[in-house]
Amino acid sequence: MSPRAEQRRDLRFRRRFVVGLFLAGALVLCWRALDLQINKREFLQSHGDARYLRKEKIDANRGMILDRNGEPLAISTLTQSAWVQPKSFIESRDKWPKVAKILGMPREQLENLIMPRRQKKFVYLQRHLTPDEGEALRKLDIDGLHLQEEQRRYYPAGEVTAHILGFTNVDDQGQEGIELSYNQILKGEPGQRRVIKDNLGRVVEDVERLRATRPGKDVRLSIDQRIQYAAYRALKLAVQQNEARAGMMVVIDPETAEIVALVNQPSFNPNNRDKLASERYRNRAVTDLFEPGSTIKPFTLAAALETGQFTPASIIDTTPGRFRVGRDLVKDIHNYGVLDFGGIIEKSSNVGASKVALALEPEVLWQAFRDFGFGSISEVALPGEGYGRLNEFRNWSEIEHATLAFGYGLSVTAAQLARAYMVLANDGFMQPLSIVKVDEPSPRKRIIKAETAQQVRQMLTRVITKGTGVLAQVPGYSVAGKTGTVHKSIGAGYAEHRYRSLFAGMIPAGKPRLVAVVIIDEPQRGKYYGGLVAAPVFSSVMREAVRILNIPPDQPVQATPEAVWLATGHEGARAAEATQ
Repeated sequence: MSPRAEQRRDLRFRRRFVVGLFLAGALVLCWRALDLQINKREFLQSHGDARYLRKEKIDANRGMILDRNGEPLAISTLTQSAWVQPKSFIESRDKWPKVAKILGMPREQLENLIMPRRQKKFVYLQRHLTPDEGEALRKLDIDGLHLQEEQRRYYPAGEVTAHILGFTNVDDQGQEGIELSYNQILKGEPGQRRVIKDNLGRVVEDVERLRATRPGKDVRLSIDQRIQYAAYRALKLAVQQNEARAGMMVVIDPETAEIVALVNQPSFNPNNRDKLASERYRNRAVTDLFEPGSTIKPFTLAAALETGQFTPASIIDTTPGRFRVGRDLVKDIHNYGVLDFGGIIEKSSNVGASKVALALEPEVLWQAFRDFGFGSISEVALPGEGYGRLNEFRNWSEIEHATLAFGYGLSVTAAQLARAYMVLANDGFMQPLSIVKVDEPSPRKRIIKAETAQQVRQMLTRVITKGTGVLAQVPGYSVAGKTGTVHKSIGAGYAEHRYRSLFAGMIPAGKPRLVAVVIIDEPQRGKYYGGLVAAPVFSSVMREAVRILNIPPDQPVQATPEAVWLATGHEGARAAEATQ
């Protein structure tokens, strides 16, 4: 064979060998591809999914809180929160000053937030951004900086309803008020979805819905926002004008036992709680305990009437305006002489109330006070409600027995006192208070006879027409009520110049539609009697409430309360209150 033929044969062999190698490689690759796609498909897919497929929680919409007329008091709105992946975010440190400026924080604060956490995969920069802040961050287009949608609670009425509603935390969980009490109903149940994320943690595809969300249910309160605002405005004005430490007011519909207004001062704005003292969060109307003073006298006389030992015409001699009980002395500011039961209420006689109380067995008086709800919670379903204090009758000394008759030696909350007056307004029936709107009133329990309740209400009208409560009058309406002025207790005694001013009343007196209690704590402008400080708040709020609820007048319109006050001589009325 010639050399040229040999060379051609070599070339053919090499060509075939190389082609064979390529064919063999192709066959190996095809076999490997088939092996991966068929035999190891599930294994590879599970590992791929583990790197990019994620399960995410879908937040449920929190239910709204509404007033009794369907007006929104608390709603949830969509907002954005900024978070970072520190390793990626650190690579853009030159843009950190812009981020800090948008978020309103010093550059050093941003450094202190990120650098100690640079090994973490997730760090929040700021929750609940404004729309402008979110858009500004988005435009920076920084690696490792992300925005996620969240919900933020908003309270349209602000501080007007703050103590009732409370607020939620940054994770939309109830912390105070209705938001806390009804958190399980409001929050709903979150859903879950499966998504694909890229290597930057961004969602690129929504794969499937694993569990549907269950939105929270709305809660409709018994509060009437219109009356709530009237009460808030009048109470705030009274606290400011009297330079008082605090104030509280509760308004009840006695027919249903629904609370239609509940306000406290000082208040707070639940939409902006930055640098706000926790002291302002306290719902004083249900948590704060105080001695009720002369506002308790109607219940002392009601207990006496229920025994049958007394009638409204029963005569009590209060001469000479003081009464010795053991080594102690019970005093009136004046010698009122002989009084009937209505006179004891009208003149607010401590001597008369004490003599009536001491004529009753301790257990009888104690049980009557217990039946009126003193010493037990009002079941209003707001956090932190106080029980009050009513000592066991077996431990009473004679002076304790006497002083309980005019409101010293026991403690109550504003809600408890309002509930007790509701019994008088309700012809003797007791039922639990409700802060939510009721479709059907809860079962009632008779506490006293209807006749007794009506008799006591009639006595209370004398306080308004010619006693210490004339400033509580509402033109065109009969009002029944009682003033009170109590020294504040300090340790084992009472402060000489620190007072609480009280008024409890109902309107119209014949068939009450509303019951209200007003307490002003430590007024400082010289006036401190309940008839001068608290009674005008009741009048102001009730004037608006009867118009809002379209309650028809039951009396001819007469002179204004201020004119009556001056005409009857307010100095005498002031003196009558001096020891309340």
